[in-house]
Amino acid sequence: MSMESRPPLPPFTQDTARQKVRAAEDGWSGRDPHKVALAYSEDSVWRNRSDFIRGREAIVGFLTRKWQRELEYRLIKELWAYEGNRIAVRFAYEWHDDSGNWFRSYGNENWAFNELGLMVERHASINDLPITEADRLFHWPQGRRPDDHPGLSDLGL
Repeated sequence: MSMESRPPLPPFTQDTARQKVRAAEDGWSGRDPHKVALAYSEDSVWRNRSDFIRGREAIVGFLTRKWQRELEYRLIKELWAYEGNRIAVRFAYEWHDDSGNWFRSYGNENWAFNELGLMVERHASINDLPITEADRLFHWPQGRRPDDHPGLSDLGL
């Protein structure tokens, strides 16, 4: 195991769990697969929909393909529960395909972290809902969600 650290570290409190969730949202919103992969242990194990992924190199490949397909990706994550070194989140993101068809993807993730604050397990269940462009709710400029933008609960999602 490398000696890198990704605070906040477990065991999580409500505040540090929320910080971890926002850091993950911000990282994914940046859409840089190499940078995002650094939040995961080198031997991290994922289940993402029907994909089973192991290790940072595979994470980089997965995220590269994802963001080539899911254009204008905008994400909101919300803390659902936490205990010890585990966090559960719910999320929604909006994107369109290369034909201009818009989607809102909803899901839940279960995360486990090592003592260095790196995610060692990620289990994601996700469903895609086709939406019209007029139904979009996430309109901030590409990148990090502004602090004053409503969260999932505020949007009724």
